[in-house]
Amino acid sequence: MDDERHIVDLVAMGLEGRGMEVRGALDGTAALKDLEEFRPDVMVLDLMLPGLSGMEVCRRARAKSNVPILILSARDAVQDRVGGLNLGADDYVVKPFAFEELAARVVALLRRSGAPPGQTLRYADLELDGATREVRRNGRPIDLTGREFALLRFFMEHPRQVFSKNQLLEAVWGYDYFGDSNVVETYVSYLRRKLNAPDELDLIQTVRGSGYRLGR
Repeated sequence: MDDERHIVDLVAMGLEGRGMEVRGALDGTAALKDLEEFRPDVMVLDLMLPGLSGMEVCRRARAKSNVPILILSARDAVQDRVGGLNLGADDYVVKPFAFEELAARVVALLRRSGAPPGQTLRYADLELDGATREVRRNGRPIDLTGREFALLRFFMEHPRQVFSKNQLLEAVWGYDYFGDSNVVETYVSYLRRKLNAPDELDLIQTVRGSGYRLGR
């Protein structure tokens, strides 16, 4: 959603050329209406909107939906980026932008959003419900944080595949993540502790020198 018609058209044309269905809105109220009616898989949102501000749209959108939100704005100050991310945005692109980068970030958000609503993923005795965000092992409910859930879902979407720390950072945290890569080790440790009862096999395996995989 953007307040400049030509940017809306540019983004829509480019994403549609990649096989995506796109709906554009020129103000915040229309954006929120589209969110309810269109139920997009990703929202691209400008901060400088007439009527409701982009920040307010982001806040309201996050209150009612888990849709990934990418902010597209000329505001490049650190406080603007931090403000958007703190309101629940998943990514932030500054204008002027290269369309190829924007498209790559949209695709990354789609990938990170994981299983379509209603899809249930299963591996061995582990089950993940993409609609209710419930996880069970041997029927035992497992309470996960949002990031733990996203990491487990990525593993379950790619069983037995080995992923490096950097690949996991890009897939789950976003390729523009600037923090310590050891965060992957930390969250793998969290998952293992929550997933494994004393008599159960560790399903998240360390592949020495390569990374991690979901396997047995």
